[in-house]
This record gives sequence, structure tokens and C-alpha cells, in this order.
Amino acid sequence: MDIAVVGSGYVGFANAVALAQHHAVTVVDIDPAKIAAIRAGHSPLAEADVTAFLDSTPLTLAATDDLAEAVRTAEWTIIATPTDYDADTNHFDTSSVESSIEAALAANPRTAIVIKSTIPVGFTESMRERHPGAVIIFVPEFLREGKALDDCLRPSRIIVGDPGERGRSFADLMVAATTTPAVPVLLTGSREAEAIKLFANSYLALRVAYFNEIDTYALSEGLDARAIIAGVGLDPRIGSFYNNPSFGYGGYCLPKDTKQLLANYSGIPQDLISAVVRANATRMSVIAADILARGPRVVGVHRLIMKSGSDNFRSSSVFGVIERLRAAGVDVIVYEPAAGGTTIAGCELVGDLAGFKARSDVIITNRAAPELADVADKVYTRDLYGRD
Repeated sequence: MDIAVVGSGYVGFANAVALAQHHAVTVVDIDPAKIAAIRAGHSPLAEADVTAFLDSTPLTLAATDDLAEAVRTAEWTIIATPTDYDADTNHFDTSSVESSIEAALAANPRTAIVIKSTIPVGFTESMRERHPGAVIIFVPEFLREGKALDDCLRPSRIIVGDPGERGRSFADLMVAATTTPAVPVLLTGSREAEAIKLFANSYLALRVAYFNEIDTYALSEGLDARAIIAGVGLDPRIGSFYNNPSFGYGGYCLPKDTKQLLANYSGIPQDLISAVVRANATRMSVIAADILARGPRVVGVHRLIMKSGSDNFRSSSVFGVIERLRAAGVDVIVYEPAAGGTTIAGCELVGDLAGFKARSDVIITNRAAPELADVADKVYTRDLYGRD
């Protein structure tokens, strides 16, 4: 079977690799460097498990910048393009998804469209109305940064926003690409599937915010945050997982998905979702104030990434801390090998780790790193468990 995947980010490429075990998959992207990497058998993602899988597993995988050519023989066309949140409109920017759907159907009206980009509730219905007769399905993705391929091969669940035959067919396609038996499968309406994605990520954001607020309380009262979190987690209904304090939630999904869900609540009573959105900004202010209390002249930021094993620092909570430190007049320098150029977020990028350590009065890091062991007395982190 021929399958086209539009977008070679974490969602698109991980799904393309999983499906290419059994089908001919063509990845479409506008970035020549990503196309060249895929054609050479390399991963455009900085994930070790993806690279290892490409080296060890026979795949039928191609790449092109010609969407029409890729879609012409495709039975399924998977759309996995960015949908960033637009603060001016209080809405996801779905323009890349809309244009990809239009171009795909123009090239092949019979191809079935699967949207894997995160979208507002009601978007799939609007696309079906705009393209009568076309098969357009929303299939939410639940990938962790640094574990995108693993979550495709061993998913926690597969949810398809179509309860009919087409939805079942695509669910079967995804199940066949997994290496885990008995994956839970749920077929729903499109609006329910869209809501599941937003509510799932908002709950994760809520959990991050909750344990961060335990840590804030412990910081303010001079208490042992680790002991409090351990005791709370002993209740099996709460559990000792996804509980490591941080500078705030960030990354591709949680910041934008909580804001989009809040926008979808327009005219509907709620308190929790708006509180989760506000809590992240509050946490960044708490962290910045705690750093400033140490009286540094120069604060060094060790890595902008949110999680180990990832090169993504989009919407990282570290940026919020940097903004508050600079507003207080502190000089901030950044060590981030995944960033190019000489400056970022108005700060100097320092490429030499030893020089970075020497210049910094305080070194902040969202997650503890072994390369900072020799300057442990300078390091500021709220990472209690040494894990994501």
C-alpha cells in the first residue's frame, strides 16, 4: 500500500517509520536538509532510538518536496504539519493543515486524509463540509519528546475519530505497525477525538503544575519537597510518576493545547483549565525570584531543551525564566548545542562549556546534567529525581 506523510517532524517521521515496515511510505517536506537526510537513510530527528531503528530495520521509505507526486497513488495521506497557537486569535493556526488537505485532494480525490496535527474541536467537521465527499479523519497522537518512535511502536492507545469502516481500517493499519500485542483501540466521533487530545494534554499540564506547586510551597516554607511528593505519591490513586518538579511545562504540545482547550470553553463554565494556564506563568516567576535571591550578576542557562534525548526547545519554560531574569537586569548567557547562531532570546550563546561554567555565577538547568558535576555549587535546578 502507498502512504504519503506530509511533515517530517516528530509526529510525521515517527509514524512514517513505523508504517514503512509494511508499506511504501513517502514523506513530504519543504526542508531540503530533511529530505536529503531521509533519502540518505538518516533521521531528521535527534532521537537515538530512531537512528538505531533506521540502521537495523528494512523500510520502504522515500522523501520528496512534491506533495502532488507523493499523494497521486496514496491510499492514505497523513497530515502532520505544525499548528502553533496564535495568541491574537486565541486559536491554533491550522493554515498548513488546510492547505495540505486541499493540495492532497486536488492531486488525488480518492486518497483518505488522516489529520494527526493537533486541531481545535470541530475542525475535522469543518474540513468535511469544505470538501464534500472526501474522507477526512482525525487521529490524535500521544507522543513523548525523545520517545516518539517508541510511542508509535508501543502506543498506550490508538484513538481514531471515525466510528465507521474507514476508521476501523486505519486503526488496523496502526495496530499492524506496533510491536505490542493487544493495544487498546477506541473509535469515536471526530469532535470527541479532538477533545480527547486536548483534555489528555491539559491533564498532563495540570499534573506538572500540581507537583510544581508542591515544590513552590516547600521552597517557601523550608520543607523537603521530595518527602512531600513521595508521601503524596504513595496513594495508588495518585501514584509516583510524572511528578518531578521543573521550571514549568513546555514543549510542542502542553502550552498550546491548554490554551486551545481554554479557548474552546468560551461560554462554558470552567475554573480548572484557566488555572492550569495561569499556573505555568506563576511557576516561572517563582523560579526566577528564587534565582534572583542568590544575587547573581551573570546567570548561565545550561540547555533550553525540556527533556533529555531531545533537541526540541520550542515553547520551553526556560525561556519564561530567562525573560524574568533579564527584566530584573541580570546578564544571562546560554549554553545550548542544539541552537545555531550567536544569540537566542536576547542572550549570548556560548559554545564552550568550560568558558560558560567559568563566566556563570549561577547555572540554571531544568534537568540535572552530569557534565555540571564539577560546578555543583553553582547549579540551580528543581529536578529532584534526575529524570524527565
